[in-house]
Amino acid sequence: MPKYIALKDPHREARIYSARTVTAILLVLALLGVILGRYYSLQITEYEIYRTQSESNRVKLQPLPPKRGLIFDRNGVLLADNRPSFTLSVIKERVPDLEATLEELRRLVPITDSDVEKFHERLPRRRPYEPVPLHFRLNEEERALLAVNRYRLPGVVVEAQLLRHYPHGELFSHALGYVGRINEREAFELDETDYRGTFHVGKVGVEKYYEDVLHGDVGYQNVETNAHGRVLRVLEKYAPRPGSDLTLHLDINIQRAAYEALGDRRGAVVAIDPATGGVLALVSTPGFDTNLFVNGISTADYSALRDSPDVPLFNRAIQGQYPPGSTIKPFMGMAGLESGLVTPESTVPDPGYYRLPGDSHRYRDWILRIRGTGHAPEVDLNMAIAESCDTYFYDLGRRLTIDRMHDYLSPYGLGARTGVDTTNERRGVLPSTQWKRDALGQTWYPGETISASIGQGYMLTTPMQLAMATSVMASKGLRRVPRLLMAMDGEPVSAPELEPIAASAANWQAVYDGMLEVVHGKRGTAKYLAKGIRYQMAGKTGTAQVIGIAQNAVYKEDEVDERHRHHGLFIAFAPADAPTIAVAIIVENGGGSSAASPIARHVIDTWIFGSSEFEDPA
Repeated sequence: MPKYIALKDPHREARIYSARTVTAILLVLALLGVILGRYYSLQITEYEIYRTQSESNRVKLQPLPPKRGLIFDRNGVLLADNRPSFTLSVIKERVPDLEATLEELRRLVPITDSDVEKFHERLPRRRPYEPVPLHFRLNEEERALLAVNRYRLPGVVVEAQLLRHYPHGELFSHALGYVGRINEREAFELDETDYRGTFHVGKVGVEKYYEDVLHGDVGYQNVETNAHGRVLRVLEKYAPRPGSDLTLHLDINIQRAAYEALGDRRGAVVAIDPATGGVLALVSTPGFDTNLFVNGISTADYSALRDSPDVPLFNRAIQGQYPPGSTIKPFMGMAGLESGLVTPESTVPDPGYYRLPGDSHRYRDWILRIRGTGHAPEVDLNMAIAESCDTYFYDLGRRLTIDRMHDYLSPYGLGARTGVDTTNERRGVLPSTQWKRDALGQTWYPGETISASIGQGYMLTTPMQLAMATSVMASKGLRRVPRLLMAMDGEPVSAPELEPIAASAANWQAVYDGMLEVVHGKRGTAKYLAKGIRYQMAGKTGTAQVIGIAQNAVYKEDEVDERHRHHGLFIAFAPADAPTIAVAIIVENGGGSSAASPIARHVIDTWIFGSSEFEDPA
C-alpha cells in the first residue's frame, strides 16, 4: 500500500509562528524596558550628574587676570606701565599631536628652544583646558600667519594681554626692580586661585615688595563654547579688581641728575627728605634694561650681565657694604659731645699721627703725607670735621671705646637694615666686642678701635644707611624709616616713625658748624663745592681704603690697579638752615672723596633749582 507524505502542516506552522511572534514581542518589550530604564536613569536618577557633565562641555569658566597697578614718580611721571601684547598659547586637550603641532608652530613663528622648554615646565601646573603660553609678544605678521593657518592648528590660540613695560629702562632699574615669568618654585608658593591666568610676578625691588597690592584680584567669566572650544557667548562675568597704583617719593629729575653725574663709574647715590623719610633718589650704576626680564631674558643677555666685572645686577645702594671712612666723623663728634668726653672747645695735639699709650705704632693722619705734619698744633671739633683730622677722632675713639661707639652710632641706622621698602637690603657691620666674639670668635683689640673711629676696619655701611644717618643728622634727631612709597591710589602713606635721638641743641649746632665748614670754610675738604652756590650745604668727605698700606709706605694712585684704588664717599644736606634733602654718595675706586662730592652738588642743585649750576673743576 503506497505511503503518503504530508507536504504542509498548517497547525504546526501556526504554532511556530505564534511562538516566534511571542518571542519577538517579548524581546522588543525587553529592549524597550532597557531603553526606558536607561532613559529613567539618565533623566531622573542620574540627571544631575550628566547635566553637570554636559554643562562642563558647553560652559567653561575662564579666569580674567587683573591689570597690574601703575607706578609713578612724585611728579606724576609714569615709571612702570602695562602695554598690550599678543601671546601664542596652546590648549593641550584640543591638540591631536602636541609635538607635531609645536614643530609646525616653529615653522611659522620664531619659537626658541627656551620657549619650548618653559612651555613644558608650565604644562603640569595648568588646569584642564587652560591655555598654556608658548611665545610672547607676537607681531602683526606673526599673528597674520597664525590666523591664516588656524584651520589646521586645533588647540592653538592667540590671546591679548597686558605686559609690564619700563619706559625709563636703566634709570630706575635698581629702584623699581622688575617683573618676570612665574617660575616653578613661585608656582607652588603663590596662591593658585589668585594667579590663575597670570604669568608674571614681581621678582625684585618695589615690584616684589608691593606685589600683593600691585597684582590685584583675579576675575572670572562663564562662556558657552562649541565642540571646537570656540567661545560663542559670555553667560556671566565677574570683573577682576585692578592692582593699586603707586606713587613714589622718587623724583625723576634728581634720579637722572645722579645717574648722569655717576656716568660710567661704579657707584651709588641715595637721597632722602629728612622731614618725611621719603627716598628721593636711589641710583646704582651700572644699571640694566629691566624690560629684558619681563618675558624671560635670553641666555646671551643674562650671561653678559652676570659675567660683567662691573656687576650691573648688584644694587650697590642697599647691598653694597663699604667702609664709611671719614663720613662717620660727624656722628663720632656727636657721640663725644653727648657722652661728655669732649666739648666744642676741647683740643687734641696733632703731630700728624697718633700713638696708643704704651704702643710705638703710629696711626697716621692722611694729611701727614701731604704736609709732613698735622693739621695744626691743637685741633678742636670744628677743625676736626672741616679738615677731616684723623688724629682727633683716633683719640676720641680710644676714650669712647668700641662698645660705647656702637651704642651711640646705632640709633642713626648703622649696623642694621634700615627697613626701606624694597628687597635684598643688607645690614652692614657696626662692630663691638660682642659682635667680634659672635662673628669671628675672637677678642677685640685697642688698635681696632682706632681704625673704627675713622670708619675703617670692620665697620661697613650701605649708601642707604649713610643717607638715613645723614637725614637724622639734618633733622637733629628725627628718625623715620626710609620709604619709597608716597601714596597708594592717591592716598598718602607716611613713613613709620622711630624714637628720636635726644641731644642738646648746642651739640647739634656744633656738629652742623663743622659740616658747614667742610663746604664753606677756607680749609674745608670740599670747599670747591661752594663756587657759585646760592644756599648753604653741610657735608662731610670720606675716603675708604680698599687695600692695606704698610706702616711707612706711600699710596700712589697711578701705580695701583683701578679696582684697588680708594673709594670716594660724600654725605651732605641742604639748605643747612632748613634741610629738605640729605644725600649719601659712593664712587667705587674713585680715588677719594673728590670723585663723589661734585655729584652731591649736582643732585642738590637739581632738587632746589630744577637743574645743576655747578661745573666740576676736575
